[in-house]
Amino acid sequence: MSPTAARTTRPQPHVTAKPAGEVHTALGHVTFLGAGPGDPGLLTLRAVDALRQADVLVADPEAYEVVREHVRPETDTPLQDAAAAVAGDVADLVMRSARSGSRVVRAVAGDPGLDTDATADMLALAGEGITFEVVPGVSHAVGVAAYAGVPLRRPEGGDVRFVDAATADERCWNEVGTSDATVVVSTSLDTVGVTAARLVAAGRKPDTPLSVTVAGTTTRQRTWSATLGTVERTLKSAKVLPSAEGDRSVIAVVGAGGAAERREPLSWFESKPLFGWQVLVPRTKEQAASLSEQLRSYGAVPSEVPTIAVEPPRTPQQMDRAVKGLVTGRYEWIAFTSVNAVRAIREKFEEYGLDARAFAGIKVAAVGEQTARALRTFGVRPDLVPSGEQSAAGLLEDWPPYDPVFDPIDRVFLPRADIATETLVAGLVELGWEVDDVTAYRTVRASPPPAETREAIKGGGFDAVLFTSSSTVRNLVGIAGKPHNVTVIACIGPATARTAEEHGLRVDVMAPEPSVQKLTEALAQYGADRRLAALEAGEVLKRPSEKRPQRRRTRTP
Repeated sequence: MSPTAARTTRPQPHVTAKPAGEVHTALGHVTFLGAGPGDPGLLTLRAVDALRQADVLVADPEAYEVVREHVRPETDTPLQDAAAAVAGDVADLVMRSARSGSRVVRAVAGDPGLDTDATADMLALAGEGITFEVVPGVSHAVGVAAYAGVPLRRPEGGDVRFVDAATADERCWNEVGTSDATVVVSTSLDTVGVTAARLVAAGRKPDTPLSVTVAGTTTRQRTWSATLGTVERTLKSAKVLPSAEGDRSVIAVVGAGGAAERREPLSWFESKPLFGWQVLVPRTKEQAASLSEQLRSYGAVPSEVPTIAVEPPRTPQQMDRAVKGLVTGRYEWIAFTSVNAVRAIREKFEEYGLDARAFAGIKVAAVGEQTARALRTFGVRPDLVPSGEQSAAGLLEDWPPYDPVFDPIDRVFLPRADIATETLVAGLVELGWEVDDVTAYRTVRASPPPAETREAIKGGGFDAVLFTSSSTVRNLVGIAGKPHNVTVIACIGPATARTAEEHGLRVDVMAPEPSVQKLTEALAQYGADRRLAALEAGEVLKRPSEKRPQRRRTRTP
């Protein structure tokens, strides 16, 4: 026997549908899709493909948060307010959508094979001759245990049983209690103690090892090791409150398979150097994409807050003349020093009905890999990217001097921000080039972030903030206030660090080279060093934000 989880109630679905007016004459198709236990990275390639083709998406709230990024941009998505979701029976909703000829995706948390409601829906569809398919997902029991570093099988082998504490009957508890199998229990924080007591009453010894994991596969994940007899005290001493966690389920692994001495060296996820760190990235979403992705790989939770807004130049005539000169052969080189410069030129090209072919015969330089990627997306392959430092100085290191024999034209087009430094211009002139230094866009201070974000910045809600330029320091302090002194301040270079110190900030981390990749690596190393120091001292590791002094309660006389 292997008891499996079964849902007894249906959560209110989120529904995404095609615009009204599109009529289908044939029966549609339904894909039952497993969204996994919480980490969007666990979605299969087949699941992503099905989501992109879906006409209608019916998803449980938990599953919707995982799959939402893969829904087509033109789809209407009533996400923010649960009341906005289509009401009524989920099975009827799926059936009606399929009858209308739509391609329907029914997304459930975990795996559809463990969802009895999904099975009932499949039988109903088969009865009406509507085709369907199943895209398996990683189950909570297996996925959470793997992320917690809890092996389910002992080295010598043995059975593994899966139990849903909410639906298991007395016979089930007796069977797993009298066996020596590893038991994986889907339970909740407020019933972990009851679950442990049932297993002891059924025959398990009180000193049987037990691990408890909440919010598994997400950066909120936390795991405790105990025994059946001590688990309640362990959770109480750790001050774990069901209402505070806000998680619907807990995975408990009972037996030698999840013993603490085996879990510690296998805890790969929670031991990431920045695990659970809330990191503020004061850049626009487009600029922060690669940086945020790198932070996530270290276990952090990035929050992108734009501090700079980009606007067109006040007088566009200079930009117009330069673009026309680009087409008529006025320039030997064009140098891009930012993604915003690429965007500005691209928008100007679209205005004139031009595309990447206008760069034919012109050499293109990019200040770094991020700018180079923006060019490649535009259809332009840069001829020059710094081999070393990704900055204006690094670009000058590799830039060839003007040679009247090999260079028919001696002019460089440099579209850039209105506040850019003169480093590149001066260096190119020294190399013998004539430079048309053109304001392609203006940078202005962005609007303040929401009040909740401002409070988190000033109150120590963020564990770290990454400053990638002096202007991000000035603008963040200007629109949101100074970060709390518990927040780790990481700067991309000496100039940015000096600006941070001028604003009263303590600089904890500085990149060895001025690149966002090196900056993120330096912060990860800082986190790893803190973790190692805590382990060596025998202390409980806390994130910087967890060290904020608590407000004293005033006594009521």
